[in-house]
Amino acid sequence: MTDTRKNDYIIQVEHLTKLYGSNKAEAVRLLKEGRTKSEVLAQTGVTAALWDVNFKVRRGEIFVIIGLSGSGKSTVIRMFNMLNRPTDGKIIYDNSNIGEFSKKDLNDYRRNKISMVFQNFGLMSHRDVLGNVVYGLEVRGTPRVEREKKAMEMIEMVGLKGYEHTPIGSLSGGMKQRVGIARALANDPEVLLMDEPFSALDPLVRKDMQFELLSLQRKLEKTVIFITHDINEAFKLGDTVAIMRDGRLIQVGSPDEMSTNPADDYVREFIDSADKTRVLSARHIMITPCVVREKDTPLHAAREMRSMGVSSAYVVDDHMRFLGIVAIEAAIRAIREEHTTLSGLYEKGMETVTEDTIVSDILPIAASAKFPIPVLEPDGSLTGIVSKASVLSSLL
Repeated sequence: MTDTRKNDYIIQVEHLTKLYGSNKAEAVRLLKEGRTKSEVLAQTGVTAALWDVNFKVRRGEIFVIIGLSGSGKSTVIRMFNMLNRPTDGKIIYDNSNIGEFSKKDLNDYRRNKISMVFQNFGLMSHRDVLGNVVYGLEVRGTPRVEREKKAMEMIEMVGLKGYEHTPIGSLSGGMKQRVGIARALANDPEVLLMDEPFSALDPLVRKDMQFELLSLQRKLEKTVIFITHDINEAFKLGDTVAIMRDGRLIQVGSPDEMSTNPADDYVREFIDSADKTRVLSARHIMITPCVVREKDTPLHAAREMRSMGVSSAYVVDDHMRFLGIVAIEAAIRAIREEHTTLSGLYEKGMETVTEDTIVSDILPIAASAKFPIPVLEPDGSLTGIVSKASVLSSLL
């Protein structure tokens, strides 16, 4: 998500409430008093699927809603396309209240603005891959040549080129979900709704699909609202994460914000159950490097390393852009050979990471790295380093 979209909200949820049962007025009174979902059900017979939920979704971000069974997360996502209608509250899409759409406007919204990917794939068994992907465009009335061309582009994008005429029943679970994603994207929607789409997949396929989703989203810059019960999946995918419990929204924030400042013990326990390597990023574990400039002398570099108690220094240019690493052995040898600068003395080509690189992605780099790993800003400037020790200590 680019910085220009920081405050560009495509969807705003305001006081969203969904109650099932006849005695709603009494249920509302009890909920306003702070009674729990189970207490309200016992006293009124009303199920509070959602109560006074408020949040905003930025254009182009992956917004993840996480919660256990019964938390209300799936009820929320089905309100974005009005499969569920709220008892109270609004969903604002691009400054329009979708609850006030006419039948024609709602159909247009569903066909052109928003698409959904389901947990159980929701594919048509009597159609092949192309037939499933093209379906939404067919309903829209797009001419056959145009819709098949667009569908083939999506099939290739999700890695299924060559399978376009394969029967659905012949595909693996991961391939079926790719078809579902291609079908959702074929309409070129602005918002993609995903209701636990990977939960039925085995762990390795699920990991692949998570990577594919991130790749597609960064390429197409769609807004994705993603439902999951897995905190690791939420933190891996989400630009913003919302945690729900018993129909109420507990906390909304970035994975970093939640890890640093959990709203309550429930959120803290949720986060504690996460794989720390998928929660922490380089910014949490990086340390200050020994920095020298390319124009410095080898003697200066050696003294800097000695003063910091390290055996390597990170060479930068005048704008702090990372160039390479000089080891103490190379610096001492260069002193004896009377080199006047570090030019040509430092090692290049090592792997680097950014502040946002999660620890699980740093682990394989650290395992084979000769030196602590440079952490760079987008412009290539050095902001810190990650040592093997800091990576390993983050696992504790």
